[in-house]
Amino acid sequence: MIKILTIIGARPQIIKAAALSRAVRDRFVDAVQEKILHTGQHYDDNMSAVFFDELGIPRPDYNLGVGSCGQGVQTARMIEGIENVLQSEPFDGVVLYGDTNSTLAGAVAAAKLHVPAFHVEAGLRSFNMAMPEEINRIVCDHLSSILFAPTETAVDNLRKEGLDSDSARFDRGRRRLVCFAGDIMYDNSLYYGSIAEKGSNILQRLGLESSNYVLATVHRDFNTDDPLRLESIFTALFHIAEERKTKVVIPLHPRTRKMLSGDSGKNLYDRLLNSDHISVVPPVSFLEMIVLEKNSAIVMTDSGGVQKEAFFYQKPCLILRPETEWVEIVEQGAGVIADADFERIVAAYDSFCGKPVHFPHLYGDGDASGKILETIVDYLK
Repeated sequence: MIKILTIIGARPQIIKAAALSRAVRDRFVDAVQEKILHTGQHYDDNMSAVFFDELGIPRPDYNLGVGSCGQGVQTARMIEGIENVLQSEPFDGVVLYGDTNSTLAGAVAAAKLHVPAFHVEAGLRSFNMAMPEEINRIVCDHLSSILFAPTETAVDNLRKEGLDSDSARFDRGRRRLVCFAGDIMYDNSLYYGSIAEKGSNILQRLGLESSNYVLATVHRDFNTDDPLRLESIFTALFHIAEERKTKVVIPLHPRTRKMLSGDSGKNLYDRLLNSDHISVVPPVSFLEMIVLEKNSAIVMTDSGGVQKEAFFYQKPCLILRPETEWVEIVEQGAGVIADADFERIVAAYDSFCGKPVHFPHLYGDGDASGKILETIVDYLK
């Protein structure tokens, strides 16, 4: 039996890890032992611990409790803590997700100790090196032994960077593998989609009618920490809500709430709370987010994960960023990049109203977790 350490630290990683843990429990229990390390990058209970209970995944075997601090300090503390765990007991490999500081720290710690790293969501590129996430995902890809790409575009990106060549050698002479696995979040969308609507009354609580509201999320630091960008986005939301008489629902991220409630955003925040057409709610659980996504008319977001979930549930997506790593959504016409530009946001919203949008299968067959575990087991043999 092989033993793997799954490293998570942020809400999206907890959700992705649920699919792999479920596959270990249901189909690989005789082949794989999994232990979970939580770095503590997200330390708010509403943004982290509740997901372990809701998604039915084991509580972490290790919790570093790093919390919020500067990126350099945070990443260094994570590397130190992960290294200590990897030296405390033998692991055959480390599973990493996405593009957070926890991902970067896990890749560095594993590489230094010659423990194979397996990167889920490898090959994604925004080509914007000003994004910390872009740096994290590139470094992790270069240090990982197996790169699990969620799309064919991601595979192409890895090939263009030479990461599929035979020249790289890891411990014991192993070569790097590039594998198209499909998207592990598609596994979750299929599994949790029906469960969510049976167990949640969030539409009733918020007084929402299915297909009759816009769901908006804003949390990226380049939007929240720039007063001009933040004002432009929320001015567009006000316009859509009030001029188009459209209900807008905003699960407000703690960072966004903090910036809006400060001196620079106070007028926006007061207007938000007093709008008849906008509902501001605290961060919702993963299952409640699924219900909101599945029943919305249009999704507006700066989140990469929410972009994909909108596509999974066949909802047009308005992207509040200058670029996206999920280029297939835009190429398909199911997403429009509007950045933080008032005119582009409003025009993109209008373009989606009444427009037929198609959602072909771009992200695998819904069994990414099975492919990932099969590949890891074969690789380590």
